[in-house]
Amino acid sequence: MLGTGPRAAARQAALLFAVAGLLALVGIPNTPQHTGRLLFVAACDLTLALTGLLIPWRRLGRHAPALLGLAGFAVLGLSTWSFGGVAAGTGPFLVLLYAWAALHFPRWILGLYALPATLAYLVPLILTGQPPLVLGSAFVLMPIALAVAFLIEAQARRLRDDRDRLSRIEQWRAAMINTLAHDVRAPLSTVRLVLEEISETATGPQTPMIGAALRQTARIARLADGLLDVQRIDSTGHLKLDRAPYPAHLLVKDALSYVREDADVRAEVDEDLIVYVDKQRFEQILMNLITNALRYGRPPVIVRFARDGTGDRLEVRDHGPGIPEDLRPRLFGQFAVGGEQGVGLGLWIVRALAVAHGGQAAAEAREPGVAMVVTFPPPPVPPAP
Repeated sequence: MLGTGPRAAARQAALLFAVAGLLALVGIPNTPQHTGRLLFVAACDLTLALTGLLIPWRRLGRHAPALLGLAGFAVLGLSTWSFGGVAAGTGPFLVLLYAWAALHFPRWILGLYALPATLAYLVPLILTGQPPLVLGSAFVLMPIALAVAFLIEAQARRLRDDRDRLSRIEQWRAAMINTLAHDVRAPLSTVRLVLEEISETATGPQTPMIGAALRQTARIARLADGLLDVQRIDSTGHLKLDRAPYPAHLLVKDALSYVREDADVRAEVDEDLIVYVDKQRFEQILMNLITNALRYGRPPVIVRFARDGTGDRLEVRDHGPGIPEDLRPRLFGQFAVGGEQGVGLGLWIVRALAVAHGGQAAAEAREPGVAMVVTFPPPPVPPAP
């Protein structure tokens, strides 16, 4: 029902006409002498409602549903005549019909509506012999209706322009992310092949250096995949995971192999803990948290992974100054921090991956420092044999 375009406009008009038709039926007990007229008005309103719902308006053009407005003004005039020239109920509907038109159509259509709307208001009053004072109310109601419509149209047009601009920016951003991710992976594959070739004949101190370089190229490849994940998460809100049971201490150990050797990062993980996660995504979560802790906090960085009453809890704590108060509300948003040290996507990706696992991500104050906490649901219970 909500939205823009011919179909949404017609459906909203159908709702207005359905309400008007029901109100005409409700008015029958109050004016039984006009039962026939009110039934006719209700039939007209409900017919317009069905017309708005059933006709394929998208095929008829962008502004085709404006014809429903013209028909609606005619039915409003008929309603005023049916109530003996009393416009107390139809006047507000006339303004409401103008407001509906302002949400969907340009100003020139609102201007064209002025004459039929005025006639729909005045003609029933004249036919029922209303005094000049009542007729003069048209010179108050119609300018007000038109002014309100122009204000709504201006605001709606601005919102549509903003939406189109944001859509173009989003398309550009998505294209940039996809291009960057794909362009990184191609040369990286060549670098990795060269390193693997060199590693076969490397000896002495070169061996661990090449091993470290290979691990980092593998990590960059995963980061490129992560950029594609950002696009998929941002556009659909869903990310397919490949979850399986893993020993928690091995997951943490593998992830820490990518941390530089001089970094003061310590792990406290129960060796009996088995977690049910996507290994690659878990590594992204942990590495993003450790990278943030080393970048913005102070050592030592403590990684804890344990199970409590609700599930599995991963905690990465630093001993730095903590989180500034002005940053807390947007900490896990896109581009929250950024600047020279990063682009500000790390914690946003952490939260998105945590939610994809069925968990949550949060920041907890410590003294000193801060603990980034990610929760995971417990492993599924195997079916009974």
